[in-house]
Amino acid sequence: MPAWSVIVLIVCNLAWALNVVVGKVAVDDLAIPPIFFAGLRSAIVVVALLPLLLRAVPARLAAVLAVGLAISGGSFALLFMGLQTADPATAGAIGLVGAPMTVLFAIVFLGETVRWRRALGMVLAFAGVLLAILSKGALAAGEGALLVFLSALVGALGAVFVKKLDMGAMTLQAWAAVASAIVLLPLSAVVEDGQIASAAASPWALAGCLFFAAIVVSIGATGTYFVLFRKFEANMVVPLTLLHPLMTIGLGAWLTNDTVAGGCWQAPPSRWQAWRSS
Repeated sequence: MPAWSVIVLIVCNLAWALNVVVGKVAVDDLAIPPIFFAGLRSAIVVVALLPLLLRAVPARLAAVLAVGLAISGGSFALLFMGLQTADPATAGAIGLVGAPMTVLFAIVFLGETVRWRRALGMVLAFAGVLLAILSKGALAAGEGALLVFLSALVGALGAVFVKKLDMGAMTLQAWAAVASAIVLLPLSAVVEDGQIASAAASPWALAGCLFFAAIVVSIGATGTYFVLFRKFEANMVVPLTLLHPLMTIGLGAWLTNDTVAGGCWQAPPSRWQAWRSS
């Protein structure tokens, strides 16, 4: 890949890492129901990308909606549900499994090949995730850690099948948001409560979280990523996404006071909590 593509992917990783922190703030500090938050995020993307939806209906609409739900609302809803009990650093560590799983699925479903260096990297990544799952933070998170793992699994599986869809990245994001909104918002109404009350308690903070999650991350970062994902082989692009969980761990320690390295080091008081109390 050219150098500019690598730089763009680094920026995308930073946005995704911040998205985990923002999601933690939304579902924990603001007490927004996680499926509701993911559904609102998708609805905003639908509105923002409405012109793309009005152009034409995809020929393989069912496949587009299924893949879109996996890479968008499905994986995000699981992540936000996990963040109710898992901190960003733990989520970042477990999220390391996403990159090697995507490469593995690309080998199985797309017939791609990897040389020994990338294969070794996959093995080390899986070993690191195993250590993360067995850490005190992940064990304390319990169900939350499992949900984060499922989020990475669903996202990785969906990402591979993006290559089988003949459509632009932003158009895919638009239809992914449609699939996510029509599934998550009704689901939230059935299985969650307190949506309106929690949103009314911190409307401006929620609006900021939604703007970042929908516009900056879903449309900006993720849309750009899938442009590059379709342009280059998955085993070239995906390894760079390992920066995302590493950045998440660092930002979690800095912004939300997460414990790092099995409790051997902990950041000073949370920057977010200091800002909220000032």
